Amino acid sequence: MSEAGTPGDLAARVSGSVGAFERAEWNALAGADNPFVSHEFLTALEDSGSVGPGTGWQPAPLVISTQDGPLLAAMPAYLKGHSQGEYVFDHSWADAYERAGGSYYPKLQIAAPFTPATGPRLLLSDEALAAPLLAAAGQLCLQNGFSSAHATFIEPSQHPLFEEAGWMLRSDIQFHWHNRGFARFDDFLATLASRKRKDLRKERAAAQAEVDIIHLRGGDIRPQHWDAFWAFYQDTGARKWGTPYLTRAAFDLLGERMGEKILLVLALQDGEPVAGALNFIGGDALYGRYWGCTRDIRFLHFELCYYQAIEAAIELGLARVEAGAQGGHKLARGYEPVETVSAHWFADAGFRSAVEDFLERERAGVAADRNYLATRTPFRKD
Repeated sequence: MSEAGTPGDLAARVSGSVGAFERAEWNALAGADNPFVSHEFLTALEDSGSVGPGTGWQPAPLVISTQDGPLLAAMPAYLKGHSQGEYVFDHSWADAYERAGGSYYPKLQIAAPFTPATGPRLLLSDEALAAPLLAAAGQLCLQNGFSSAHATFIEPSQHPLFEEAGWMLRSDIQFHWHNRGFARFDDFLATLASRKRKDLRKERAAAQAEVDIIHLRGGDIRPQHWDAFWAFYQDTGARKWGTPYLTRAAFDLLGERMGEKILLVLALQDGEPVAGALNFIGGDALYGRYWGCTRDIRFLHFELCYYQAIEAAIELGLARVEAGAQGGHKLARGYEPVETVSAHWFADAGFRSAVEDFLERERAGVAADRNYLATRTPFRKD
């Protein structure tokens, strides 16, 4: 571990892995609500080779503690050699920085890798430690010649902590489903306009006529289920971004270490899996992460990823479903536009000023888009 100074008797340290820290100590800061900052999730990525050498995601968790004392603050951070797997796109910034003669990479990325889901990015025993933790991140960049630091999909309660530390905030849009006290799926359907309600019922009937659907959690998820899902995941990954980010071993480790926080939805034909959707269960949200299929069945994507997720969230008493990045087609299926926020720090003052101007213009456009999309939801107007 390397060390950077912080006020008083506190010390900031950078490690080469989350696995270097005790699980209980890390999780005491991470809490139980967000699965993607847990020791189990982050070490599964490390131990499976999904992050680490050769991936462009080098673990560099930054922590604060007293001398030989317990962890008081931490952030899941990575040295990035590219901008893949982040879902907040800064390729144009990288191009501009390098055209100006600088080296944009490596940069420091504060994130849950490959996971466009909101969550805490500063794991704090005391909110007063946010400022020194972020200052240590900036100092780490300056000491090592990194161009910048970026924190993505920050939970709303932590936006002010980044802003007060001088980081620039950037807005984007996702589509989330909100549980308004529904007892069953039909209660949700009753909030939709008549035509939209009929459309959803037709889509569900068409998909369900072709397959049997099962939900698996914990020990019910066997190696053969992961084998099937791995085939689905590879197919989707190859079509969308070329190379899937997670290794096959990652799914086994995730199942072993946090199986009760996983909901695997499979579609079967003649008893054989033909499609699947992988979800993670948080304290107040269901997070849809990956989907894939080996047979093209009409409306099955919507059924497994959106409607089954809604039913599961209602059954589990969760407040929302976060269905991942992009996908305007979610709007017609009851998922509403919400703001997501990232935060950015640059070592070069001139480049920072240029990005700040860009973000001011971009924010206005994103806000206008979100307001327009909010008028296009399928809910009854009364």
